[in-house]
Amino acid sequence: MKLTAFTDYSLRVLIYLAAQPQQRATIAEIATAFDVSENHLSKVVHCLGKNGWLANVRGKGGGLELAMPPELIGVGAVVRQTEGVAVVAECFSDKGNHCSITRVCRLRGVLGEAVEAFHAVLDRYTLADLVQNRQSLARVLFIDRAAPAPVAKRAA
Repeated sequence: MKLTAFTDYSLRVLIYLAAQPQQRATIAEIATAFDVSENHLSKVVHCLGKNGWLANVRGKGGGLELAMPPELIGVGAVVRQTEGVAVVAECFSDKGNHCSITRVCRLRGVLGEAVEAFHAVLDRYTLADLVQNRQSLARVLFIDRAAPAPVAKRAA
């Protein structure tokens, strides 16, 4: 099963924010860290906020932050919400199913079981589990944020 870019980006945004929970971030910072489109992330952030996982703090010092502790954000819940109903084969679709063996095919049952197993594994994990390696994540994600701005030297 392949996740959509929307789900991938949703998980990345949550991981980014959970990796440094004491700091807020902007869409631009997250887009730069993952080299993805700010436009795509804007849609992702809107969805994550609408579902109660993100808070957008306005004003000076504002930005994005988790709306709840990482321990309360289930990976399975995020994937289900951002992916929607799993359509792993044509026979899972209410519309456009032209397969002639759908009524007697056993593949749909096997694939359905596989999707349930996929979600069951994701349900065992929270965002906190994904960021147990915060220090390693910080070294990769926050290189530019942590580095102080260079001071220009004056010629004497």
